[in-house]
Amino acid sequence: MTDLSTEIPRLRDAVIQRLVAQAPQPAPLTPEQREALRERIKAELKARDAVLVVHFYVDAELQKLAEETGGRVSDSLDMADFGSRHAAKTLVVVGVRFMGETAKILSPEKTVLMPTLGAECSLDLGCPADEFAAFCEQHSERTVVVYANTSAAVKARADWVVTSSNALAIVNHLKAKGEKILWAPDRHLGRYIQEQTDADMLLWQGECVVHDEFSAEGLRELMREHPEAEVLVHPESPKGVVELAQYVGSTSQLIKAASQSQAATLIVATDRGIFYKMQQAAPGKTLIAAPTLNRGTCSVCAHCPWMAMNGLQNLLDALEHPAGHEIGVDASIIERARLPIDRMLALSRELGIVAGKPKD
Repeated sequence: MTDLSTEIPRLRDAVIQRLVAQAPQPAPLTPEQREALRERIKAELKARDAVLVVHFYVDAELQKLAEETGGRVSDSLDMADFGSRHAAKTLVVVGVRFMGETAKILSPEKTVLMPTLGAECSLDLGCPADEFAAFCEQHSERTVVVYANTSAAVKARADWVVTSSNALAIVNHLKAKGEKILWAPDRHLGRYIQEQTDADMLLWQGECVVHDEFSAEGLRELMREHPEAEVLVHPESPKGVVELAQYVGSTSQLIKAASQSQAATLIVATDRGIFYKMQQAAPGKTLIAAPTLNRGTCSVCAHCPWMAMNGLQNLLDALEHPAGHEIGVDASIIERARLPIDRMLALSRELGIVAGKPKD
């Protein structure tokens, strides 16, 4: 029988890289144009009873606008949770498509808009729902645990949804119950969780196009140039990069680690969009993006091309012409996808998960 966990990467890598190259970026704006768009967006948010829910990885001007208008800048699941608790009737999710879908799952009664529905994610693209379902059928004895960076349809096939903040604790919980795990889609995060927990895990072979490019060789060279620096790494990064870190954690955990670090210089292996909030948390510290292989051959260079598709103009377009920007998820999928998310949220609250795992 064909092992789809190894076949899928070979079939889809070229397609994903082509989509990366084709991701359209917002046109440059003059300061006057930027300010005019900001004011129009603020007016539309009020008129439509809408709130901005923005990911750490989008451009700083969008994060700042969310802060100024009572919105949220956070990681993907907290974005959806915030939206479900906010009184606004319309959620404007600024990130990538699976984030909009997750917001809709937790807030099916609300209108969920995105600046562009074309903002994808390589982890989502690399784990198609039909092929993933077939993979699960091949290993039906295993508990299915999927990362939040997946489509609503993949979440609907899962027993648990996890984030990089709570995956260690949840997998440890499942291991203690004697469960064998089928993990998807990020192979680097899965390998890290497997090593930390010693759980029996079968890994789907996907990766984030941003984190997969970080280079251990380049990082060692940069560390020699900055021996005083501490290294903060997201666990979606390759094994050799993770092993060089002083701290490994999710986006929110890395921001907290930056604020608590005694080092004046931090080398950060995650999307450089995080620097806006990290600099707020750690003012005065020097932040350096971790290098990719050979420092000049990367295709995304520490910034997701789909996150970069979000801009002020298409954000305004979403508010003024919502029909072309609204996220829809089938009601039957919402019902099934919400179960593993609610299960994760309940256990996370029970365990009081608030921090990542420092390196020994």
